[in-house]
This record gives sequence, structure tokens and C-alpha cells, in this order.
Amino acid sequence: MKIGRVNFSAASLVLLVFQLALVSTIAAKYLYQRWSCPRVWTRAAAVDPELPMRGRYLALQLTVDGCQSTLPSAKNANFPRDVNGAVKPGSYVLRPQDVDFHANLKVVDNTLVAVRLEGTEDSNAGEEVVGTASSPCNKMQLASSTDFFISDAAQSPLPLKPGQELWIEVTVPPKGPPRPLQLALKDNGAWKPLNLH
Repeated sequence: MKIGRVNFSAASLVLLVFQLALVSTIAAKYLYQRWSCPRVWTRAAAVDPELPMRGRYLALQLTVDGCQSTLPSAKNANFPRDVNGAVKPGSYVLRPQDVDFHANLKVVDNTLVAVRLEGTEDSNAGEEVVGTASSPCNKMQLASSTDFFISDAAQSPLPLKPGQELWIEVTVPPKGPPRPLQLALKDNGAWKPLNLH
């Protein structure tokens, strides 16, 4: 079969250059944030993936410390108290119902911390954080999952065995959700980074 000469019009070349510039800009931004934004390890829980795209990935719900957040009502929390009954600093336990709020994420003392956004009605501001009743405030979770893609040849760490915990290292950009870097398995106290690429 004979293929004739391919002619590119000026418009198609401009479109090609524009698309390459757009993709390169996004890649450069992510690469810059990977090296400049703070990194942190946090515990992750696997949830059922919902993406319609093909490929192997783990949908993970990240644990965040929400203890610095002010709840809508003190009635939602059981605070630690001293012998005189006065509230003292420390991790409070949520009660009697679940809570959710929008928060900014930051890294404090090698911990992923969520600080509640006050006085905003913008549902797109920050990241949504959820906490279940009877759980401590340092074990809240991000409502949206983080997707970690793995190669076809890699062995999935799921399901976890008793005594195992799944941890993920993420970068925390100034805006937007955390971006995944790598996974590790904590097996009865032993730390093992996973090579899933």
C-alpha cells in the first residue's frame, strides 16, 4: 500500500505546538511541586475504586490529624480533662455523630494536618475532611480518595494481613489534594517500601 505525502497545515502545526506547551507546563508544575512542596507519610485505607478508566490502581483514603480544627459545636467532641475537670490540650474523641468540614492541609511535625476553614461557604474551598463518631481527632480522613497507579507486573499489597498497615508518602501543594509519591507497608512494626512501578 502506497502512502502519499502528508501535508500539515499551519493551523494544525499551531494546534500541535499549543497542546505540547500545555502538557509541558502542567508536567513542569507537578515536577516543581514534587521538589518544592513539603512531603509527609500518612496512613492510608483502601476503598473501592470508581474510575471508569483502564489500568491498575489503588484508591486510598488518607488519614489526617484534625485536632487543630474547631468543630461547629463543642457538643460534638469529648475533650481530655485534668483532675479539676478543666479541658487540657490533647486529642479529643468525636461524639456522638460523624462530622465533616472543609480544611486546608499542611505538614506539622511530620504529620498531615487538616485545619478547618472558618467563615467560608465555598464548597470547593480546601479539602473535605470526615471524622466518624467515637474516633480520635488525629484519625480523621480525607473524603476524596487518592489514586495510586501500579504497573501490570507489580503485585498488589491488598488485601492486608493482620498486623499490616498501608502508608503513603505524598506532597502537599499550596492548593489542591495531596499528590502520591510512593507506598510502604508497615508489618508488625517493620517498615517496607513497596516498588509498584
